[in-house]
Parts: sequence; C-alpha cells; structure tokens
Amino acid sequence: MPSDNKKIDFEASLQKLEVIVSKLEDENINLEDSVKSFEAGINLVKECQKQLEEAELKVKELLDDGSSEELDNS
Repeated sequence: MPSDNKKIDFEASLQKLEVIVSKLEDENINLEDSVKSFEAGINLVKECQKQLEEAELKVKELLDDGSSEELDNS
C-alpha cells in the first residue's frame, strides 16, 4: 500500500503546484510572497521528479526481469 501513498502525495503535489502557479500569475502578489511561492514550487517540482524517476526505475526493473508478461496479461 505504500505505492498508493506515493500516488496520493504525487497528485497532492501537482494540485499544490497548480495553486502556486495561479498565485504567481496574479499581478497583485508582492515580491516577497512571489519568491516564497516560487521556492515552494521548485521544491515540489523536485519531489515530483524524484517520484517519477523512482516509478520509471521500477518499470524498467519489471521489464528487465521478465515481469512485463504479468503486466500484459492483466
């Protein structure tokens, strides 16, 4: 079930990124809030990239050890 938690975290991170982007697109945001939001966004992007790389590695491992047959038969 840990993979479900990662998926939720990934989806939640994407939603947070959407909120940050909307906030940054607002012309009324001050510089300090803009920089803080940008920093938070960058950290979320890095975490999402890490999760995607882990998922890609897992898929490659499954394909390399022949487990892809199990995926094809599902």
